[in-house]
Amino acid sequence: MNIKPLLAHNIRKRYGVSFMEINMTKTQYSDLYRSAAEGSKWWINVPKAFVSGGLICILGQGIFDAFSALGLTEDNSATVASVILVFLSALLTGLGIYPKIAKQAGAGTLVPITGFANSVCAPALEFKAEGFITGLGAKIFIISGPVILYGTLASVIYGLIYYVGTLLT
Repeated sequence: MNIKPLLAHNIRKRYGVSFMEINMTKTQYSDLYRSAAEGSKWWINVPKAFVSGGLICILGQGIFDAFSALGLTEDNSATVASVILVFLSALLTGLGIYPKIAKQAGAGTLVPITGFANSVCAPALEFKAEGFITGLGAKIFIISGPVILYGTLASVIYGLIYYVGTLLT
């Protein structure tokens, strides 16, 4: 696993540049990794992540149930709930609230849909000072880009395997 994106804040704080601009030696990288891992209290962090992730899921389920009660189909209710969770995550990221929640809740805020929305919005906000094209446009997918790329690639490969399988049967 590439830990560099996860340590971006520490790198910027310690070296004064973004993680994309820094050329660290293996020793510097190991030191940075060790310093970020020090003091981890898993017996506190794991329950906090479980509860906060569960609360996000409860919110999503509540939105789903509300729209189902209004007469939407299951598929449409699921879509609306997803869109609302993405919107709320992006809005809270833009307002600077989501990072504060994430600092307290930890990994629980990485529940896939809200964490993914945050991973798209956060770099965009960070690099907005560099301009619309070179900052915002180029950096918006810096963390989530590989997820999109490999997810799309995997779905194409799986689709081709499925298609060939149906032709052979």
